[in-house]
Amino acid sequence: MFTIENKELKCEFEIPAFGMGTWMMGGETERDAGNNGDADAAALIAGLERGLTHIDTAEMYAAGFAEEIVGRAIAGRKRSNLFITSKVWDTNLSYDGVLRAAEGSLKRIKTDYLDLYLIHKPNNDIPLKDSIRALDRLRSEKIIRSIGVSNFAVKRLAHAQALSDHKIVANQVHYNLTFREPEVSGMLDYCSRNDIMLIAWRPLQKGALPADSAAFLQPLCEKYHKTLYQIALNWLISQPGVATISTMRNPSHLDENLGALGWEMDKSDIEFIREKFPEQQSVSDIVPLS
Repeated sequence: MFTIENKELKCEFEIPAFGMGTWMMGGETERDAGNNGDADAAALIAGLERGLTHIDTAEMYAAGFAEEIVGRAIAGRKRSNLFITSKVWDTNLSYDGVLRAAEGSLKRIKTDYLDLYLIHKPNNDIPLKDSIRALDRLRSEKIIRSIGVSNFAVKRLAHAQALSDHKIVANQVHYNLTFREPEVSGMLDYCSRNDIMLIAWRPLQKGALPADSAAFLQPLCEKYHKTLYQIALNWLISQPGVATISTMRNPSHLDENLGALGWEMDKSDIEFIREKFPEQQSVSDIVPLS
């Protein structure tokens, strides 16, 4: 069993450096009628048994069914040993909508609290102050332990923090070897300067790294005795203030990703990759920061 390193902020917020995602478990944005969730729950259980403790989910994933799968996976486990993140979808960002969404997530996961609760993505049609006011209430009532956001640009993140009575501890964004929007936009630097954890989603770009990335990274694979994808994951979590999540639905993916843990890349190699990695793109191809 692995012992997963925690990333810690000055404000004492802690989160495992690597966690299990649940996007596509049980369906996409709607539940897949042909998926009873058993295999996906087993995949999460396998990760828990190997030492992973962070599970990231959302009410939008499979229309809430992914949260139910998480509930199955953690049943009977000591809740204080786990770190559970969920997210409120952009259509539920009114004050009452956030409160109802949180209640629904707790029921589906079968837990009394969430370690981290995120605004999944911005909605310009709903005042941000209403969303933050609801999150503040949930935090004050200890229904959620920490407040975060996802897919927020620097200006919006700063505005959200100005509205909140509690610290916003995390921004979850698309970030990997190819997609560097958090660097180009200044988000990575802003989070570092303001004691905010940057959580990278889709860290391996579904395995679709540039064709010439294998040749570029081969010397580092040999140096660290690691695979291409283990180098790609470790590049993220070796950076201060950066954690990541990845969906792993079969044992081979789990074993591969666990090989990225328990060691740290040299700072010189982190910066070499940051500067020289081929075919970098400055804007996310999924959800640009907004």
